[in-house]
Amino acid sequence: MSTISVIVGNPKPHSRTRQVGEELAQRISARTGAEILPTVDLIDHADELFRWPSAALDPLNEQLRASTYAIIATPTYKASYTGLLKAFLDRYPAQGLEGVTAIPVFTIASDEHALAVEFTLRPLLVELGASVPTRGLAFPTPRFDRRDELLDEWVSTQGPLLPGTHAQTEAGA
Repeated sequence: MSTISVIVGNPKPHSRTRQVGEELAQRISARTGAEILPTVDLIDHADELFRWPSAALDPLNEQLRASTYAIIATPTYKASYTGLLKAFLDRYPAQGLEGVTAIPVFTIASDEHALAVEFTLRPLLVELGASVPTRGLAFPTPRFDRRDELLDEWVSTQGPLLPGTHAQTEAGA
């Protein structure tokens, strides 16, 4: 069975970034039949990020490594991702996420940061061996109340690019 992990690198617990990531996971699950695993909200594990090995983080690292799909969600911070997320992803070696299909997600306060997801997080995920077949989602937080519409739009254009989606299966992919 395929699985989806949601990794949230927001320093605020139970953030809008987390909500966007989880709601996107629900939509991808509906298209792929993948089981959604428990969300990894990194702020809950901040005190463990620099402990190697870490009894608390090692299972979470393995969850991500074994996932079929991974939504990696972070707020835009200084035109990039948060240090919280970077510290977690630094636990993987090169090619450590091989076989994982990653969907990078940024919550952005301004459309001026819309490309940050493509120029900062995507290269890191590719370096770690993840496949990133879709555009990243740059979700504008000023439009948070329209998230159903914005997420549905992203899924309608990018969802068919994900391996194992109903559209790909019907096309014989």
